[in-house]
Amino acid sequence: MKNGCVLFVQEEDTEEEPKLKYERLTNGVTEILQKDAASCMTVHDKFLALGTHFGKVYLLDIQGNVTQKFEISSVKINQISLDESGDHVGICSEDGKVVALHPQFSKSNNKQFVTGGNKLLLYERNWLNRWKTSVLHEGEGNITNVKWTANLIAWANNVGVKIYDICSKQRITNVLRDNASLRPDMYPCSLCWKDNTTLIIGWGSSVKICVVKERDPTQMRDLPSRYVEIVSAFETEFFISGLAPLADQLVTLYYVKENSEHVFRTRPRLDIIQPLAEGCEEISSDALTVRNFQENQCRDYRLEHSEGESLFYIVSPKDIVVAKERDQDDHIDWLLEKKKYEEALMAAEISFKNIKRHDVQKIGMAFINHLVERGDYDAAARKCQKVLGKNMDLWENEVYRFKTIGQLKAISQYLPRGDLRLRPAIYEMILHEFLKTDYEGFATLIREWPGELYNNMAIVQAVNEHLKKDPTNSMLLTTLAELYTYDQRYDRALEIYLKLRHKDVYQLIHKHNLFSSIKDKIVLLMDFDKEKAVDMLLDNEDKISMDKVVEELKDRSELLHVYLHKLFKRDHHKGQKYHERQISLYAEFDRPNLLPFLRESMHCPLEKALEICQQRHFVEETVFLLSRMGNCRRALQMIMEELADVDKAIEFAKEQDDRELWEDLISYSIDKPPFITGLLNNIGTHVDPILLIHRIKEGMEIPNLRDSLVKILQDYNLQILLREGCKKILVADSLSLLQRMHRTQKRGVRVDGKQMFCLPVILDKITQISGNVYFLYYECFYCNICSAKRRGPGSGILEMKK
Repeated sequence: MKNGCVLFVQEEDTEEEPKLKYERLTNGVTEILQKDAASCMTVHDKFLALGTHFGKVYLLDIQGNVTQKFEISSVKINQISLDESGDHVGICSEDGKVVALHPQFSKSNNKQFVTGGNKLLLYERNWLNRWKTSVLHEGEGNITNVKWTANLIAWANNVGVKIYDICSKQRITNVLRDNASLRPDMYPCSLCWKDNTTLIIGWGSSVKICVVKERDPTQMRDLPSRYVEIVSAFETEFFISGLAPLADQLVTLYYVKENSEHVFRTRPRLDIIQPLAEGCEEISSDALTVRNFQENQCRDYRLEHSEGESLFYIVSPKDIVVAKERDQDDHIDWLLEKKKYEEALMAAEISFKNIKRHDVQKIGMAFINHLVERGDYDAAARKCQKVLGKNMDLWENEVYRFKTIGQLKAISQYLPRGDLRLRPAIYEMILHEFLKTDYEGFATLIREWPGELYNNMAIVQAVNEHLKKDPTNSMLLTTLAELYTYDQRYDRALEIYLKLRHKDVYQLIHKHNLFSSIKDKIVLLMDFDKEKAVDMLLDNEDKISMDKVVEELKDRSELLHVYLHKLFKRDHHKGQKYHERQISLYAEFDRPNLLPFLRESMHCPLEKALEICQQRHFVEETVFLLSRMGNCRRALQMIMEELADVDKAIEFAKEQDDRELWEDLISYSIDKPPFITGLLNNIGTHVDPILLIHRIKEGMEIPNLRDSLVKILQDYNLQILLREGCKKILVADSLSLLQRMHRTQKRGVRVDGKQMFCLPVILDKITQISGNVYFLYYECFYCNICSAKRRGPGSGILEMKK
């Protein structure tokens, strides 16, 4: 018990936070109680009134300083009563027992108050300003306590507790005490008005909560207008020395008799309990170490409270202890004491406007220190982001602390890197630490940290020093390339990426427009990824010309072919001067695409192509070139002799549609039965099959001859049917169109006087001469409005085609 603090012990779960905090009322009180002893006290919002055993009354401020002193009697002060204004004080010594002022004593005209000894007396002024005395109750022993609220007076005597209604001048209840064996002078009754209608009674080990209610007027008869209902009643383990309300709960001051079962045998207890309909629930319990508690008895303790705020005064002869509800600062104190730093920090952040003694950042620092001491370095570093915020000095202190304990890696990922940042030396120190021990972590930081956080050249130099020891380390090389990129030394970065065949090389070129830097590195790019490289070169022809690419790839034919092939696919007319070279490239690297190239290219030198194809014995390509150059007979001969493919030969002859080619094909095939079969199956629609049949040698065995002849006849019949059908359709369509023209020409046409037109008039029916030839007889007139001469009748022959 130092500096006015009071030791209290929670008798149950020590992890449960106490509800109240305690401090000793010092200053003038300490001096008073050294020479005297407290007997009673009452509390006002503005001051305290303390009565002593030597009959003195002291008015004190809230801190315990004496403001006034009154020597009232030579015997103990029993009770002090104040009205609501605090302007009038009622004092009763041992000879007068107890007193209570009307709450509105200052304002009322009657100036009422009551005193209690062996009878309860009401004092009030009459109209002559003289004191009038009335006996409210007597005959049940000494009155030990009296309390007045609004129009209700409650008092306790040896029998029980009574309540008197000053308005109706009726006693409305009598609550008997439960344990009559206890001496009233040793275990006095405690009375406390919670509000103007709720009375709390504590006597011995019994607690009752009584509510004064209005009676139904229809049931009153001779009964008082009010009655009392006991809403809660329960027994306690200890003896009650005082009661006070706390919201819907009760604060109880207990006297503990000496008992070997209790560790704190005679310390008074202050409990917070929750009254229930049938019992109560203990919320908290504190054992208080007050001065001389070993010598005190139940009647020596009093519990007073301030209605304006939750302050509770535990009064004992040699000590006065103030209990108050714990505020957020107290809650944080308890959390810190229990090392619940995270909860303390959260509580401080939520209530930062209400806390007075604590600082959010200091609590956060205590939390970080706790995590570091516990060895949870990552959690401590992560918490720095929230706690240190924008305080760069604190950040640097923490970084150096983490360096001292060898945990720079832990804090590295949480350092500020936005608008607010530390000195470059801090970041460089961490990068050097990673570079010594963790290449992967170093690379991660370089990727995540903006390049302006540190001196880029210093880090580049450090990386180069490490590469001297390990020149092929791909991770270090990649990181060095990224550093060069931050420093805008793109050429150096590009060289490293190409050396490593890194996937980001193309992104680097596009992002920083490095096309001028890759003109001499085209082969390297193609070796890395031909497809991506070619697409990039073709998409940026304005930056790297086609001629420059061909020049760079001239010694790498396979790469040149890939480039020219994609160029040709994009546009057949681009790169036409390289078409001659492409023939050799296709022939060497991509024969399947040679023939399509020859078909599509309009700039390919045919003689050169024919020479290459003949040298490589590419028959199909040679056939195409011969036919394109007009040497169809030689092309057909190659098909028949080199390929021996009658179907291809027939198809070729069909494409050329040349009777001489058909004659050559027949002549070549006449002594080859398989060829004859093929011709018989396909020649019918292009050449008269009789020509072929007449030339077949008698006795020659021809495979599937019967089927071939049947097919020829079927094809012929089909052809005849098709011609007849076409002829009918043609004639029908011709007549329909002619009739439509006739109907159209017979219509009137509106003309003006200057317009001249020719009007043929058919004078006779249309006569078919033969096939598609018709004869019609007509007359043609000029407009009779003009002066032109008429023509005579005429006739004409019309050949009509569909």
